Amino acid sequence: MLLTLTGMVFNEKCQPITHALLEFWQADRRGRYDNKGFTLRGHQFTNAQGRYTLKTIVPKDYPGRTAHIHVKVQAPHRPVLTSQLFFPDNTKAYGMNVARLNARDGFINRQCTIKLGKLAANLYPGRFDFVIEV
Repeated sequence: MLLTLTGMVFNEKCQPITHALLEFWQADRRGRYDNKGFTLRGHQFTNAQGRYTLKTIVPKDYPGRTAHIHVKVQAPHRPVLTSQLFFPDNTKAYGMNVARLNARDGFINRQCTIKLGKLAANLYPGRFDFVIEV
């Protein structure tokens, strides 16, 4: 199940942040992290308009956790925001019951839910905008 996640990074005044650093890491389709080859981990910078695009997969849950993507966001030379992005209850992937998984995950923050578009050709379009301290 593919995911194209797009969004922007803003400051507290809703101004886009150019060259903000975004670091992502996540589990694979089996709910495992690659700690040898370090796949599904990486970083990028926002463009001149404060936009980013991440092309990845929907991660699978693992014992005790719902499906999620870890993220760190940092404006140049400023504090780092460390968070997690979650999937809506109606997400369809790998036979997961995301609503049940979300309900039992003690770390979930519903304000950090990705806005998913309609699944088409095994691809979810998603959107999440960050607001960070500068």
